[in-house]
Amino acid sequence: MISAPVRRSLAGSLRNKIAGPDGQKAAERIWRTEGERWFAPGDPIWRVHSDASMFTGGVRALLLQSLHPLAMYGVAEHSGYQDDPWARVASTSTYIAETTFATIEHAEAAIARVRSIHRYVRGTTPDGEADTYVAQAALPATRLGVEDAPRTVAELRATIEDYRPELEVTPPALDAARLVLREPPLSPWARPAYGCIATAAVATLPAWARDMIGVRARRFAMPLGRVTTAAVAWVISEPAVPRPGAAPSD
Repeated sequence: MISAPVRRSLAGSLRNKIAGPDGQKAAERIWRTEGERWFAPGDPIWRVHSDASMFTGGVRALLLQSLHPLAMYGVAEHSGYQDDPWARVASTSTYIAETTFATIEHAEAAIARVRSIHRYVRGTTPDGEADTYVAQAALPATRLGVEDAPRTVAELRATIEDYRPELEVTPPALDAARLVLREPPLSPWARPAYGCIATAAVATLPAWARDMIGVRARRFAMPLGRVTTAAVAWVISEPAVPRPGAAPSD
């Protein structure tokens, strides 16, 4: 059994990786600022984004995104993710937390901040509950500038299918897959747990995406991923900052 001090140390280390050095300050702002919020604790988007399965979902999302050449060339040319991938993770996780859990004022500020960054991204390319979750995720996406954001699972799947003719395995895609799957910037003791999460993420990808990236779903990937995710959830189950007792407004 892991002792309480060891558990706290592991939780702190994990939070520092995911949320960055300013994670505590961001958590204080997100959870302790009073005010109206877009979503409430019972909403699907709140429940999904609070769950440790987001670690697996994040890896899956990165791998799927890597197949879109425009997205990846933009990341490769305008982002230093290879030099400091955890800074990229921290900024993304903070954005998701702010647009899900923070006050509307702070959520809008986070969206405005990202939009201002995206204005300078220019370049030349070388060439049910689930429905409610998608609809809720469309709110900040639309404010961010996404046109016709999907609002149901069926629309989301159709959107991904519509993008398939544009997808290809580019050098930036291979670099991203290598970093995410084979050479994660982690200490040796953290790699086995991360490997289980990454293996589960690969198993959840569409078969066509796995074929393009050159990976395969392994036996027992999903059960192993669930066990690892549960372990991570237990480690970080005590929030770094006390959360408001009253549910925020819809």
